[in-house]
Amino acid sequence: MKAKGNMCCCGCGSYGLNRRQFLASCAACALAAGPARALAADSGAGGSSAKPKVRLVFTHITPAKPTWPNIGYDYDGRKKELAEKLTQACPNVEFLPATAMNRNEAKKLLEDDKQVDGYLVYMLGLWTGAPQTVAATGRPTLFVDDLYGGSGEFLIQFASARRRGQKVAGVSSSRFDDVAAAARCFEILKKPGGSVDAFLAACKEARLKNTKPAGDMTCAEDPVKTVPVDECLKKLRGSTMLTVGGGWGMPKIGKDIEELFGTKVIRIEFKELHEAYLKADRNEARKWADRWSAGAEKIVEPKRKDLEDSGAMYVAMREVMQRRGAHAITINCLGGFYGGHLTAYPCLGFCQLNDDGLVGACESDITSTVTMMAIGALTGRPGYISDPVIDTSKNQIIYAHCVAPTKVFGPKGPTNPYHIRSHSEDRSGASMRSLLPLGHMTTTLEIQASRREVVLHQGKTVENIDEDKACRTKLAAEVKGDIDKLLGEWDRWGWHRVTFYGDLKAPIQELAKALNLRLIEEA
Repeated sequence: MKAKGNMCCCGCGSYGLNRRQFLASCAACALAAGPARALAADSGAGGSSAKPKVRLVFTHITPAKPTWPNIGYDYDGRKKELAEKLTQACPNVEFLPATAMNRNEAKKLLEDDKQVDGYLVYMLGLWTGAPQTVAATGRPTLFVDDLYGGSGEFLIQFASARRRGQKVAGVSSSRFDDVAAAARCFEILKKPGGSVDAFLAACKEARLKNTKPAGDMTCAEDPVKTVPVDECLKKLRGSTMLTVGGGWGMPKIGKDIEELFGTKVIRIEFKELHEAYLKADRNEARKWADRWSAGAEKIVEPKRKDLEDSGAMYVAMREVMQRRGAHAITINCLGGFYGGHLTAYPCLGFCQLNDDGLVGACESDITSTVTMMAIGALTGRPGYISDPVIDTSKNQIIYAHCVAPTKVFGPKGPTNPYHIRSHSEDRSGASMRSLLPLGHMTTTLEIQASRREVVLHQGKTVENIDEDKACRTKLAAEVKGDIDKLLGEWDRWGWHRVTFYGDLKAPIQELAKALNLRLIEEA
């Protein structure tokens, strides 16, 4: 899903502090020794017994539109469930629930909230603009990601708030107790000496305390053969990328890619691809549908016609690429499909292209596409574009998308199992749930040609998550490094990242040096 535009331990055990001991030390240090729950239990003599009033803002767009978690999602049921759980878990906080589907609705809430002490913004869905509107007020705010719902907006806006020094704390965890621990920190605002900064320090300490430490990072043996950097760059200079129906940052980023790599970036219209789709050999399309069906462990939602349409789209993409002399194609698939310009998703075809050593990339993301091309030329391995989700309770980053390769070690490597599913956000067409190899080191990055920078982190693959919300493939990796630091770069880089199997840090460092690129290790 396209990224538009572009923490003291509350509720965690020790109850030994009395009020005199608390006041004798700084607020944040005292909170580190005894949580906000302890403060709540000690709300008698000498302090205010009033509960803080917290506006509980649920953010999402209409369920009639396709986005994360998915079209038709029961937001009302989820809001009721979360409001009840928060009320039970935080008896000394008064929550005032409301919904904001856009910036204007958030502004209206702010105008009416003169007596509110703070905000808990629970992101259930994507791209409302409401969280940043609340953050801009400077009032104490807690951002919470309902995982696989608001993840992209959470990552971008929490990173932005931290960079701007706004009064915003954050929780990104699959464990509700972590949300409750942070929410109880609002009690600090009603305590003697309580301040917004003490609230933020308590929330941060809660997040750090509840973050799972790194586990065993021993990985399966996976020697990666790379070509010399000069050979890689020579291949890129002779390559062409097609972007269909637009392109993120076009034309500037396209020109910067051409200047940095020598790779041609050619924009074509939906019409050219659609005409090729209409002319595609349907017998060949059926053969591809047969092949994909035979290889799948199971086919869940898609019908036979969906598979044949996907086969025709693959034939069309391949024909256009051959005619244009292109090694890579990226398509504004969501805009094309929702706008009626395309009648089949390219997801299965992208998977086939990537398995075969070419590049099929989602959403006209030319930055991710050239990243796939560059590291593919260097290693012979395909990249996996994803919309990541962070789960601090497990020290995991989850790479989620409806396209993923099944030959992650290259075209001559083994094929991993897969399921054929509908495209998740709109429950239409056919896409891929790839059950990717576990126990392996992965390297995840983006190369930003315009800024001459590379952002990179690594992780050990630990789970293929089965969750109906959001994109079909969800590969969880335990983060190598500092997961709290990993929350920091999303506002500058956007949501997408590209994941490759293998410990590729050294060859990427060499590539960055050859191109005079600044390397940012985000974890």
